[in-house]
Amino acid sequence: MPDRVADICVLANPRSGTASRNPDAVDRALAVLGPRAELRSFSGDPADEARRAIGDGFRIVVAAGGDGTVAGVAHALAGTDVALAVLPLGTFNYFARGLGMPEDAEEAARAILQGSPHDIAVGTLNGRVFLNNVSIGLYPTILEEREATYARFGRYRILAHIASLRTILRFQRPYRMQILQDETSHRIRTPMIFVARSAYQLDQFGLQGAKAISDDRFVLFLAHQQTRLGFLRLAWRLIRRKVDHGRDVLVSTPRKITVSVPGRRRLSVALDGEKLKMRLPLRIEIADHQLQVILPPADPKTGKRA
Repeated sequence: MPDRVADICVLANPRSGTASRNPDAVDRALAVLGPRAELRSFSGDPADEARRAIGDGFRIVVAAGGDGTVAGVAHALAGTDVALAVLPLGTFNYFARGLGMPEDAEEAARAILQGSPHDIAVGTLNGRVFLNNVSIGLYPTILEEREATYARFGRYRILAHIASLRTILRFQRPYRMQILQDETSHRIRTPMIFVARSAYQLDQFGLQGAKAISDDRFVLFLAHQQTRLGFLRLAWRLIRRKVDHGRDVLVSTPRKITVSVPGRRRLSVALDGEKLKMRLPLRIEIADHQLQVILPPADPKTGKRA
């Protein structure tokens, strides 16, 4: 095999939020990355494309897309010596924003070139890597409504919020679940379980738990609300960053979580913005292996990342 000039593989998902509205973003990033980068477009599982990039000898794989694309690439790269970089082209870009990665394509490309790899711990759901969150219950239904809305009107953040409201208004009943947190087991009736691994996302909604994230633990939220009105109130408090961690949600910080639903074998789950049907029980754990991630350089004056 001849020596490879390009050591950066850019995996682009043309259907992601910003990519569909701003199709020249990847081209602008490639112009900055120069001859070190090779573009590969995909429409299937990003993990499959990332594995091919690893086999072809690339040292950095850039996930150009939204949080779902980034998580898929991370699933393939975790435990290898190939680093993940992010070109944020999604609707929310929580993982990229948490890294301090600029959302402008050219600035993000410069940050990738000037950045350095750091090891991070990732979560897994039944062995599948996730970076931001896992949610069970109402939220996967919200994602289904959101995708239907996107298909009709395009991918805009305001439409995501409208889809959430419509789903809550049609809310029927909570699940009965058996939950094992580390060594503690209990039954609960709740409309939604939310498991966070992103301190940035917690901060965006005024939620506690950033310290647990840095200690390589999850932050588990169990919603108390049992009615449409109660859930609308919770959504309003989330928007205003006024959630009461005792009244509105139960909060814990386990390293391992197992979820079962009596009478069911499979369940819809939202994983980093992607809706999946998964076999029960759901096992959520901190991965034993690490993921190398390219972080942008820190500002020499403030010490903060771009």
